[in-house]
Amino acid sequence: MKLVLASNNAKKLAELATLFAGLGVELVAQGALAIPEAEEPHASFIENALEKARHAARAAQGPAIADDSGLCVDALGGAPGIVSAHYAALPAGAPAADREALRRIQDAANNALLLERMRGVTDRGAAFVSCLVALRHAADPQPLVAFGRWPGRMLEAPQGEGGFGYDPLMFIPELGASVAELDAATKNAHSHRARAAAQMRGLLREAWQLGESL
Repeated sequence: MKLVLASNNAKKLAELATLFAGLGVELVAQGALAIPEAEEPHASFIENALEKARHAARAAQGPAIADDSGLCVDALGGAPGIVSAHYAALPAGAPAADREALRRIQDAANNALLLERMRGVTDRGAAFVSCLVALRHAADPQPLVAFGRWPGRMLEAPQGEGGFGYDPLMFIPELGASVAELDAATKNAHSHRARAAAQMRGLLREAWQLGESL
């Protein structure tokens, strides 16, 4: 089955393709079909994931899947939440660089703002959250919905050189490391998106009768 991913993020496409391996699903980024990104006007991950999935399914006239994810910090009432990717304003005079360079600049600004707002806060609990929504078509009355939550705590300074986003600030006690210190295989085995994808695999098998390859 060809399944349109409501994202132009190459890393997300590769990660989900690995997580759905063996299901008989071919993931295609919406950008490859000239589908523009959807608006994300809602206050929750599930609403925005559904919005994006419907947008892609409508444009592609077929099945689609969307992910909406972010970091939720307990002491900040769940912020940065749905605006995790653009929590901070880009620095004045940020160069007109390529997508990856701008992402690194945005990540640094987001982390700096989060550290500032967490200064002196003793409750460091937080979680990475992912919501996956899959639709057979834009008007599908039975969307498949899966959630993944990866709890940890916020560090007081970045730790580790790997990953992206808030990975250097998120410490996972059960692994004894920040997410930025984990190798890709370990991260993909434990992450919020991996947990959501595991749930979604079961839903796709049960509701859409997709089978595992031998």
